[in-house]
Amino acid sequence: MEFDLNKRYCYYFNELAKIPRGSRNEKAASDWVCEFAKAHGLTYKQDHVWNVYVEKPATPGYENAAPLILQAHLDMVCEKNQDSDHDFTKDPLDLYVDDNGWLRARGTTLGCDDGYGVAYMMAILESNDIPHPALQCWFTTMEEIGLFGAKEIKAEDIHAKQLINLDGGGETQTAVSSAGGVNIAIIKNLEFEPNTEATYALRLRGLKGGHSGGLIHMELGNSIIIAATILKEAELEGHPLQLVSFNGGMKFNAIPREADVVFTAAEDETDLKAEIEKKAAEIAEQLEFSDPDFRIVFEKLDTADKRMTAKCSEDILNYVYLTPNGFQHKSMAIEGLTLASSNLGVVTTNGDIFRGDVLARSAIDSYNESNGWRMHLLGKMCDMDVQVTDRFSSWNYAAESRLRDIYADVLKKQGRELITEATHGGLETGVFKGLVPDMDIICCGPVAEGAHTPDERLDLESFDRAWKILLDILAACK
Repeated sequence: MEFDLNKRYCYYFNELAKIPRGSRNEKAASDWVCEFAKAHGLTYKQDHVWNVYVEKPATPGYENAAPLILQAHLDMVCEKNQDSDHDFTKDPLDLYVDDNGWLRARGTTLGCDDGYGVAYMMAILESNDIPHPALQCWFTTMEEIGLFGAKEIKAEDIHAKQLINLDGGGETQTAVSSAGGVNIAIIKNLEFEPNTEATYALRLRGLKGGHSGGLIHMELGNSIIIAATILKEAELEGHPLQLVSFNGGMKFNAIPREADVVFTAAEDETDLKAEIEKKAAEIAEQLEFSDPDFRIVFEKLDTADKRMTAKCSEDILNYVYLTPNGFQHKSMAIEGLTLASSNLGVVTTNGDIFRGDVLARSAIDSYNESNGWRMHLLGKMCDMDVQVTDRFSSWNYAAESRLRDIYADVLKKQGRELITEATHGGLETGVFKGLVPDMDIICCGPVAEGAHTPDERLDLESFDRAWKILLDILAACK
């Protein structure tokens, strides 16, 4: 399957891939949308967080139709393989089509989450041949780090009560609800002492990782939790050690794939290595079916000049070892839906500060509150400062939806059936529902896999089919 740049949505996807646009770094992409709108004589507005709102009048015959919002987010998750030298602040993505007809990026995330939605909107805004009601296209920012762009949308910016979110996937699937969430930071001021003991590194590799909403129920290995488990249980078995640094993960909303811990120990290297490898083998057995490629690297380093005090080291290992993490509750009303989870996605040691970032998710607010309290109480026990840094709203199911009926009818004419899904992921649609409770919303998009990992890929045949579905939905919105 060719990535045909003569198709305008492919062209705009390719152009967007040239622009670095990690979360909080979307200004260049936002300015690009503004320049596009200006060049095409379209009314637009750019706000203080670089959201862009572009208006397009109804095409002939649709002047009396209810106006419609199309929406996608500009930012992408910036994950790369360990051996990649890609710089997400300045380098364009290196796109290619694999042997199975999937579009990918070499060594990095592809950004089809949500580049395909942006590309679809640009192609529709550019065209004079696509029938549609009056459109407002929202290009939002900072979705991947907490829906921050969507949260800055004001009531006066909303010019319709029906919305198509282009951050869905699967062609025949649409979300009907989403989880709310709480971002929690765990912070510790570190104290150090001089060190003369041997210094070692424990590096975790080979885990799959993935989206902490969509894949948390798969029991995938969390590199941060596993690293702490190996070291803490080694301590409990009589192998004392002290941390120098603890770093792992890249995004709070991604299950971390890798972690690197540097620590000191007075014990003989052979005995310590044997204990670490024994613990790693136990973890590998637990992950046999979810993460069969899990592995560790244990190596001796040059002796570190300093290390964390025994108390600091113990507090950090205890906290990470004991913190609530992973799948917690399933819905008893909707089959297959995760109802509550938490994900320790990132830990960093930066100077004299240790920090962990957690995302707790649930469609029921009380579950998120309980997770927050547990982490707060554990923080007190481990001399940590635990802070709620942000919250985002859930999207509750609506039994009636005109847009959903239109979507179902479009698919029925193709001999296919619409599948409705309640997602454990946090969606911008929850924010929009909070602003306009009677907003009619559907989500749609092509088949894509591997979100938030360097294995991210877009099915190009589905990219074509989902485009046609979107145009048929627009045509039916009279």
